[in-house]
Amino acid sequence: MSLQVSAVMLGVEDLDRAKKFYVDGLGCEVDQDYPGFVRCSLGPGSSMLALYEWEAAARDAGVPAEGTGFRGVSLHHLTDSRGEVDATVEAARAAGGTVVKEPAATEWGGYFGYFSDPDGHLWKVATTA
Repeated sequence: MSLQVSAVMLGVEDLDRAKKFYVDGLGCEVDQDYPGFVRCSLGPGSSMLALYEWEAAARDAGVPAEGTGFRGVSLHHLTDSRGEVDATVEAARAAGGTVVKEPAATEWGGYFGYFSDPDGHLWKVATTA
């Protein structure tokens, strides 16, 4: 068996807000749009992104919906250039996301920053160029 990530599902408090952030703000393409659930295509070779109402996502998994703070997970978007890192982080900010860590060079030669979506899901945007 070979484990693959076919879709990343994010539980969100406000589905319309999340859809606006990812589709209008970051350019994701809606693949399916149902009450309480939206699935987006992130482009060729990428997993799908599913947005699911927070409470419903917790029920689906059979776990309590309460949870705060760092969730132990961040999504990573790797780019070809520092300019793409900056542009992606700025697009997230303009769409209503929060820049958690401004893009900056690293001692190992990379360049990255972090933003969170309106529900606090962390995204790292990075390049080694």
